[in-house]
Amino acid sequence: MYFYWGDFYYFLILIVPVLILSIAAQIMMETTYKKYSNVKNRRGLSGAVVARTILDSKGLTDVRIEMVNGRLTDHFDPRDNVVRLSEGNYNGTTISAVGVAAHEVGHAIQYAEHYAPIKLRAAVIPATRFGSWFYFPLFLLGILFQMPTLAYIGVGLFAMIAIFQLITLPVEFNASNRAIKILNKDFVLDADEVSGAKKVLTAAAMTYVAALLMSIVQIIRLVLIVRRND
Repeated sequence: MYFYWGDFYYFLILIVPVLILSIAAQIMMETTYKKYSNVKNRRGLSGAVVARTILDSKGLTDVRIEMVNGRLTDHFDPRDNVVRLSEGNYNGTTISAVGVAAHEVGHAIQYAEHYAPIKLRAAVIPATRFGSWFYFPLFLLGILFQMPTLAYIGVGLFAMIAIFQLITLPVEFNASNRAIKILNKDFVLDADEVSGAKKVLTAAAMTYVAALLMSIVQIIRLVLIVRRND
């Protein structure tokens, strides 16, 4: 009975606050992005133009810029050496579009400058994928056949996801900081516009924080289940 009450206590103390934080972070990201997607920058610069200008100024003329379908599907692909911007941010001349474009260019600069955390993140991707595929089957088999060691191996594999998310935090915050500094220093945006772009990128970064916290409480949950069935 102790562990059942313990699980209930865990649910109230850990899961509910983190779930609320995750929802709040998502809402903040959506509302902030939408707000500044309706505010055009005074110079009329599109996300694609800003991205190209920053890349060229850093000597990264070999990095391509492409438009991709979807909303907020923006990313930098180091394998193809290309910054991909969603249609709204590629053509858009809003504060949000420019901020997101500069952020993705920040990732390209990280690779060019051999920024250690982004190299580490790339290195753990295979282990993270392996963990996401096999953690639950191993965990479930360990519980069903009362093999706690196997179940804990499953928990360990799931922990790889949390480790990846932890490494992702400095990568994302650094890319955003680079973007804000460039937008401000190179006078791409005016001071009040830079403030808006910073709000957009900060809101987006908080979703990564919330995801990490959710993974951590999930690890605790899995451990409680193993202990209860041990």
